[in-house]
Amino acid sequence: MAERTRVFSVEDANRTLPLVRRIVQDIVQAHAAWARVVERFEVATALSRADAPDPEAEMLQRDAQRLAQDIQGFVEELEELGVEFKGFELGLVDFPSERDGRPVFLCWKLGEESVSFWHEVDEGYAGRRPLGLGNN
Repeated sequence: MAERTRVFSVEDANRTLPLVRRIVQDIVQAHAAWARVVERFEVATALSRADAPDPEAEMLQRDAQRLAQDIQGFVEELEELGVEFKGFELGLVDFPSERDGRPVFLCWKLGEESVSFWHEVDEGYAGRRPLGLGNN
Protein backbone atom coordinates (compact mmCIF):
# COMPACT_ATOMS: atom_id res chain seq x y z
CA MET A 1 0.00 0.00 0.00
CA ALA A 2 1.02 3.65 -0.30
CA GLU A 3 3.72 5.09 1.89
CA ARG A 4 1.70 7.94 3.41
CA THR A 5 4.27 9.04 5.97
CA ARG A 6 7.07 9.99 3.60
CA VAL A 7 7.99 13.67 3.78
CA PHE A 8 9.90 15.12 0.83
CA SER A 9 12.40 17.94 0.87
CA VAL A 10 12.61 19.93 -2.36
CA GLU A 11 15.83 18.06 -3.14
CA ASP A 12 14.17 14.67 -2.51
CA ALA A 13 11.24 15.61 -4.74
CA ASN A 14 13.52 16.76 -7.55
CA ARG A 15 15.63 13.58 -7.26
CA THR A 16 12.44 11.52 -7.62
CA LEU A 17 11.13 13.67 -10.47
CA PRO A 18 12.60 11.77 -13.46
CA LEU A 19 10.71 8.61 -12.44
CA VAL A 20 7.60 10.56 -11.43
CA ARG A 21 7.66 12.39 -14.78
CA ARG A 22 7.74 9.11 -16.75
CA ILE A 23 4.87 7.64 -14.74
CA VAL A 24 2.78 10.82 -15.07
CA GLN A 25 3.41 10.89 -18.83
CA ASP A 26 2.15 7.30 -18.99
CA ILE A 27 -0.95 8.23 -16.96
CA VAL A 28 -1.80 11.27 -19.10
CA GLN A 29 -1.33 9.32 -22.36
CA ALA A 30 -3.32 6.32 -21.12
CA HIS A 31 -6.10 8.59 -19.85
CA ALA A 32 -6.38 10.34 -23.22
CA ALA A 33 -6.53 6.95 -24.96
CA TRP A 34 -9.15 5.74 -22.44
CA ALA A 35 -11.31 8.82 -23.08
CA ARG A 36 -11.17 8.22 -26.85
CA VAL A 37 -12.09 4.54 -26.43
CA VAL A 38 -14.98 5.38 -24.08
CA GLU A 39 -16.33 7.89 -26.59
CA ARG A 40 -16.17 5.31 -29.39
CA PHE A 41 -17.77 2.72 -27.08
CA GLU A 42 -20.67 5.06 -26.30
CA VAL A 43 -21.31 5.59 -30.03
CA ALA A 44 -21.07 1.87 -30.77
CA THR A 45 -23.47 0.93 -27.95
CA ALA A 46 -25.93 3.60 -29.03
CA LEU A 47 -26.05 1.98 -32.46
CA SER A 48 -26.35 -1.61 -31.24
CA ARG A 49 -29.46 -3.50 -30.15
CA ALA A 50 -29.97 -5.78 -27.17
CA ASP A 51 -30.76 -8.71 -29.45
CA ALA A 52 -27.73 -7.97 -31.66
CA PRO A 53 -24.79 -6.73 -29.58
CA ASP A 54 -22.14 -4.89 -31.56
CA PRO A 55 -18.85 -6.85 -31.52
CA GLU A 56 -16.93 -3.58 -31.80
CA ALA A 57 -18.67 -2.31 -28.65
CA GLU A 58 -17.57 -5.43 -26.78
CA MET A 59 -13.97 -4.97 -27.98
CA LEU A 60 -14.01 -1.28 -27.03
CA GLN A 61 -15.36 -2.13 -23.59
CA ARG A 62 -12.46 -4.55 -23.04
CA ASP A 63 -9.99 -1.91 -24.27
CA ALA A 64 -11.44 0.71 -21.92
CA GLN A 65 -11.22 -1.71 -18.97
CA ARG A 66 -7.61 -2.58 -19.82
CA LEU A 67 -6.64 1.10 -20.07
CA ALA A 68 -8.39 1.85 -16.77
CA GLN A 69 -6.39 -0.96 -15.12
CA ASP A 70 -3.18 0.44 -16.63
CA ILE A 71 -3.99 3.91 -15.27
CA GLN A 72 -4.74 2.48 -11.82
CA GLY A 73 -1.41 0.65 -11.89
CA PHE A 74 0.47 3.86 -12.74
CA VAL A 75 -1.31 5.76 -9.95
CA GLU A 76 -0.38 2.98 -7.52
CA GLU A 77 3.28 3.29 -8.61
CA LEU A 78 3.17 6.97 -7.63
CA GLU A 79 1.52 6.13 -4.31
CA GLU A 80 4.28 3.59 -3.60
CA LEU A 81 6.80 6.40 -4.09
CA GLY A 82 4.84 8.49 -1.55
CA VAL A 83 3.53 10.91 -4.20
CA GLU A 84 -0.15 11.83 -4.64
CA PHE A 85 -1.57 12.04 -8.17
CA LYS A 86 -4.00 14.96 -8.47
CA GLY A 87 -5.07 15.51 -12.07
CA PHE A 88 -5.33 13.82 -15.45
CA GLU A 89 -5.51 16.97 -17.58
CA LEU A 90 -2.51 18.77 -16.06
CA GLY A 91 -0.55 15.70 -14.97
CA LEU A 92 -0.47 17.16 -11.47
CA VAL A 93 1.22 15.57 -8.46
CA ASP A 94 1.81 16.56 -4.85
CA PHE A 95 4.79 15.58 -2.72
CA PRO A 96 4.01 15.62 1.02
CA SER A 97 6.40 18.03 2.71
CA GLU A 98 6.76 20.38 5.66
CA ARG A 99 7.13 24.13 5.82
CA ASP A 100 7.72 25.98 9.07
CA GLY A 101 6.85 22.77 10.96
CA ARG A 102 3.45 22.21 9.34
CA PRO A 103 2.42 19.77 6.62
CA VAL A 104 2.24 21.19 3.08
CA PHE A 105 2.54 19.83 -0.44
CA LEU A 106 5.28 20.45 -2.94
CA CYS A 107 3.43 20.74 -6.23
CA TRP A 108 4.57 19.76 -9.74
CA LYS A 109 2.78 19.41 -13.05
CA LEU A 110 3.82 17.73 -16.26
CA GLY A 111 5.95 20.04 -18.37
CA GLU A 112 7.64 21.83 -15.47
CA GLU A 113 11.41 21.43 -15.27
CA SER A 114 11.54 20.93 -11.52
CA VAL A 115 9.50 21.03 -8.34
CA SER A 116 9.26 24.78 -7.87
CA PHE A 117 5.89 25.35 -6.15
CA TRP A 118 4.15 24.49 -2.89
CA HIS A 119 0.67 24.87 -1.42
CA GLU A 120 -1.12 24.38 1.85
CA VAL A 121 -2.71 20.96 2.36
CA ASP A 122 -6.23 22.40 2.14
CA GLU A 123 -5.62 24.79 -0.78
CA GLY A 124 -4.76 22.62 -3.75
CA TYR A 125 -3.51 23.75 -7.14
CA ALA A 126 -5.23 27.15 -6.98
CA GLY A 127 -3.14 27.99 -3.91
CA ARG A 128 0.24 27.25 -5.53
CA ARG A 129 3.07 29.57 -4.55
CA PRO A 130 6.65 29.62 -5.82
CA LEU A 131 9.27 28.16 -3.51
CA GLY A 132 11.58 30.76 -2.02
CA LEU A 133 15.29 30.35 -1.46
CA GLY A 134 16.26 28.47 1.66
CA ASN A 135 12.99 26.54 1.92
CA ASN A 136 12.90 22.77 2.21
